[in-house]
Amino acid sequence: MNIGVLAVQGAFAEHVSMLEKMNVASFEIRKKSDLDKHFDGLILPGGESTVMGKLLIDLDMLSLIRDYINNGMPVFGTCAGMILLAKKIEDTKASHIATMDITVMRNAYGRQLGSFNAVSEFLNERINMPFIRAPYIKTVGSEVKVLTAIDGKIVAAQQNNQLAVAFHPELTEETAVHEHFLNIIKKKINLTNAN
Repeated sequence: MNIGVLAVQGAFAEHVSMLEKMNVASFEIRKKSDLDKHFDGLILPGGESTVMGKLLIDLDMLSLIRDYINNGMPVFGTCAGMILLAKKIEDTKASHIATMDITVMRNAYGRQLGSFNAVSEFLNERINMPFIRAPYIKTVGSEVKVLTAIDGKIVAAQQNNQLAVAFHPELTEETAVHEHFLNIIKKKINLTNAN
């Protein structure tokens, strides 16, 4: 298994470190030619979603990544990565990759000073959830499964092979969220091999 980690901006190094800790191969995606390499899943890290979206256009990577996801490539977006995946972003007509049927609120908990840590359930496991200028999911489409909500706000969801969380699991010692993403990839590989 090999995971591509988008590395044009943001907290990509922490995801690479987490995957190393889990003995999973990964590489950084910095330019369009990196998308020609073989990878089984894609991580979109936290950072500045507007900057990342612009860089994906400038580097001519946006439509190719969208095609990969629409064709079933497992993808995991954290914080800004979740915003990149959202079909709708509240209070703007703009969107980026726009493959996941969710509406997100950017900086929903306030600016940097609004950062906080929560402990909540993720697939029957209580884990630490660091929020940094975090968004949350305001609405979900019919194919989206809500995985975690805190105080009525959706902070983790899945639509088929797309996983999105508002927090930063890569900043903790816990691997539950990354393990869930790897399980999505394993199911996809097994289905492909079965056909």
